[in-house]
Amino acid sequence: MLEDPRAGTAAQALGIAERLGVPFRRIPLRFGPWAKVVWPWPTLVGLADRSEFAPPWPGLVISSGRRAAPVSRWLRARGAKTVHTMRPGFCAGDFDLLVIGSLDSPAPAGNLMVIQGAAHRLTPEALAAAAAGFPELAALPSPRVALVLGGPVRSEGMDAEVAARIARRAAGLGASVLATTSRRTGVTAAEAVANALSDVPHHLHRWGAAGRNPYLAMLALADILVVTGDSTSMLSEVLMTRAPLLIADPGGLGPRHRGLTEGLVRAGMAARLGDRLPSPRPALDETSRIVAEIRARGLVP
Repeated sequence: MLEDPRAGTAAQALGIAERLGVPFRRIPLRFGPWAKVVWPWPTLVGLADRSEFAPPWPGLVISSGRRAAPVSRWLRARGAKTVHTMRPGFCAGDFDLLVIGSLDSPAPAGNLMVIQGAAHRLTPEALAAAAAGFPELAALPSPRVALVLGGPVRSEGMDAEVAARIARRAAGLGASVLATTSRRTGVTAAEAVANALSDVPHHLHRWGAAGRNPYLAMLALADILVVTGDSTSMLSEVLMTRAPLLIADPGGLGPRHRGLTEGLVRAGMAARLGDRLPSPRPALDETSRIVAEIRARGLVP
């Protein structure tokens, strides 16, 4: 699989490769300045390092993100089958399977598979096993509300007042709160959340803290989920649970993230924070569905 340097993008291709259950090799992509160009033809010109690209050519290439698309197409020209996730920029027909989120409203095509959210590395097995490792979280009173906070993509963390307001609303939904911040939340917002939850039973995991990360256990133990709508990855992962999902608007969302929230609400899989709590729903495992489609199309060597 072609590994984009951005963790969220790489996780989509890596999650698919891991779930296929066949041996695979990770090829880190080191991009140069030409990677910013949206190339209309197969090429390696966007790579700063091409040393990994030599025969024998792979039978199947899994990639994700616009910058990896011309590299995947270059390998397809050398006989590889290709599976690509996220919008490729040009030549959407130049892949054996193209996986696009419904929020992008892709035009119908024979090689297209439309999913909710994005592929990821979370598995049902990992989720089922997670809670056993954190008995202190299981001991908190029910209903337990899992609060998952993201943050703006290109700024200095989430607004502290917004984070505190979301935390207070989450606390009002249950008897205890299992809260976690992320890389983009920021220290100031994390402190505001701690203050907002100080009077209720809770566990707050601050991103980067020492020790084991309880994120998966929080999802597994949650009776209600509250997640900010600024991360496609987080929303896609929490859909693996059956708990009712409420999406919090932290402000400043772009059209794609607003579209994802609206699509999940329309599909009955979520509601907006402040609206009526939705009913429990079936777990949504889109990565498994992608793997089944790859096998159905005969793309596994």
